[in-house]
Amino acid sequence: MAEKEFVIPKHVAIILDGNGRWAKKRLLPRKAGHVAGAKTVEQICEDAHNLGIQYLTVYAFSTENWKRPQDEVDALMKLLRQYLKDCIKRSTKNNMCVKVIGDVTPLAEDLKKSIEELEEATKDNTGLHFQVALNYGSRDEMMRGVRALCEEVKAGSVDVTDISEELFSKYLDTKGIPDPDLLIRTSGEERLSNFLLWQLAYTEFYFTDVLWPDFNKEELQKAIAYYNGRERRYGGV
Repeated sequence: MAEKEFVIPKHVAIILDGNGRWAKKRLLPRKAGHVAGAKTVEQICEDAHNLGIQYLTVYAFSTENWKRPQDEVDALMKLLRQYLKDCIKRSTKNNMCVKVIGDVTPLAEDLKKSIEELEEATKDNTGLHFQVALNYGSRDEMMRGVRALCEEVKAGSVDVTDISEELFSKYLDTKGIPDPDLLIRTSGEERLSNFLLWQLAYTEFYFTDVLWPDFNKEELQKAIAYYNGRERRYGGV
């Protein structure tokens, strides 16, 4: 019997969880965990590309994260400002194409400008396609998509009978991006937390107790090995 081919997933999505617990274990403020987590994102982008992953999507800030203590939200926004500033240089160096998904309208004007500049500067890069979910919630994404589609129907540019899964997907933030093959969630939690609900319909899930700042290339390889051990069946066959 021929040995099963080892496959690198084309698109990996990650729910970055455990920054706060990582900091608490070290008697550090929560913002120290977020700083450490941001450094892990940088390294995993490089590792993912070197392993042959083409698309990487990370859940950085959800629509629910605004409910966190104000000082933590402020620290996250400060970290985001610095990350976006550094990301253009890093993405140019690594030939990485960066796209932000989510509703950015509530973000400060300087952040929105930085996001626009980053996406414009990296749009033609041909290396890793890196999606960052900011102020993202999957239900919110689908509601925004429904409203946009309804406007098209109302205007007469789309006929109701033409609406399909393929058409609706074009109204989502992930338009043009293949659905994830593998979802990773760190820190031991086993829920989706309103992340890519539409896109994860046929995705393999991998949960690990490792806290996000401790996640590394070896842990990523473990997740990929798990993915390869799954028997993927379609249509109940």
